[in-house]
Amino acid sequence: MCEDCGCGDTELVSVEVHERILAGNDKLAAHLREHFVEAGVLAINLMGSPGSGKTAVLERTALGFGERYRLGAVSGDLATDNDARRLRAAGIVAAPITTGSACHLDAKLVHDALHHMPWRELDLFVIENVGNLVCPALFDLGEHARVVVVSVTEGDDKPLKYPHMFHAADLVVLNKLDLLPHVDFDVASCLGRARQINASLTSFEVSARSGQGLGGWYEWLLASAQGVRLRQVAAS
Repeated sequence: MCEDCGCGDTELVSVEVHERILAGNDKLAAHLREHFVEAGVLAINLMGSPGSGKTAVLERTALGFGERYRLGAVSGDLATDNDARRLRAAGIVAAPITTGSACHLDAKLVHDALHHMPWRELDLFVIENVGNLVCPALFDLGEHARVVVVSVTEGDDKPLKYPHMFHAADLVVLNKLDLLPHVDFDVASCLGRARQINASLTSFEVSARSGQGLGGWYEWLLASAQGVRLRQVAAS
């Protein structure tokens, strides 16, 4: 059980403590966001279920996006640095964040991890959150955008089951399109349900394995990075 976000026994985690934790987190997150803008670094909070393909999307992004732009990431998990090692093998400057029992990352964990990587030299910094569709939606990490990766193997009712995640998201990446012939999944229903919760959602339908549909994702990253650089100029 997570000891921070209140997803465990409600008798052990009071509303007052929960609100105090979120307030402290939000203050540090705002501090991080200021630093990201100052350095002209686009920060993305990448969320999704275990096995949705978050790491695979980042690996493929390094192929299509990383030739011209410097990519870095921290990868959160309860145990092991497996995902961070995969990202480094793909050419991404990466570091693991091992949370132990916490089912999400928070701003302090991200802040501390930045002390050990050259994040100011990056164009894109991705915070790969712990695999979970509940708790990560609650915590601001200083990101400029929140991206949720959903796979066709999960079921097209995920937005209805986890509305807070989709309400908090800016973009949905629907992954593993190459498996559509082998699963019972309705793409239009899934994305339609997501937009019932958040009408402003952008979405891309992709396959990290084959590269299908990733052109739109790369263009969105480029436009978002340009937006951060414009904010950097305005703030200087």
